[in-house]
Amino acid sequence: MNQPSRPRPAVSRPRRAARLAWMLVAVAAFIGLVFLGNWQVERRAWKLDLIERVSSRVDAPAVPAPGPAEWPRISREEYEYQHVQLSGTFLSDRISLVQASTELGSGYWVMTPLKRDDGTVVLINRGYVPQQQRDRAAAGAWTPEGKVRVSGLLRLSEPGGGFLRDNVPAESRWYSRDVAAIARTHDLTRVAPYFVDADAGPAPAEGPVGGLTVVSFHNNHLVYAVTWYTLALMVAAGAVFVLREELRSRH
Repeated sequence: MNQPSRPRPAVSRPRRAARLAWMLVAVAAFIGLVFLGNWQVERRAWKLDLIERVSSRVDAPAVPAPGPAEWPRISREEYEYQHVQLSGTFLSDRISLVQASTELGSGYWVMTPLKRDDGTVVLINRGYVPQQQRDRAAAGAWTPEGKVRVSGLLRLSEPGGGFLRDNVPAESRWYSRDVAAIARTHDLTRVAPYFVDADAGPAPAEGPVGGLTVVSFHNNHLVYAVTWYTLALMVAAGAVFVLREELRSRH
């Protein structure tokens, strides 16, 4: 004699409520992850445009360095790495040495103020010197006398210091090229809000080596976008699975 089939037990209300709550969280997570993916796609487009603009600036002929009238408008997006030229007289008694790590090794950037004909001052990073040349560089060795012409890449000030190391102006310990702080330390006025990395010149036997600016940008936005979109698909797949289970339990 056939036994009557047992009815499938109904899913409890708390369990259904938990599934509904999970679905709401999944929808919110999916929307958030897609938003993050779209944001990384936009950032990638912005970064590629920036790289193209910077590359064109670096390779372009040098233009006059911005004067005081342009200083308030100077921004990283529009001016940094612009190839500029300027002339003036070096103030060899107001040199600052900033710790540097370059392809030539560890040492210092020789930051020398250049006073222009209009009385304004622009800090010039004349280049790298190794540790053993520190004292001579600080004393003004290898600094040209009289009027000079300089060309190089415009850089924005680096306030604060380096990684986990603060600048100590009172002790002449510099870990970043902080234009405002260096100007205050040396009582410089009418100082441009940027400095210039000098172009490479003839290879010197001693003294600062210019042209060592590293122009590179991290561009991992595509990887990040793929990651966010993949996570969004995983959340969507999980939500579909839970929804199917919910529908199956109701039938």
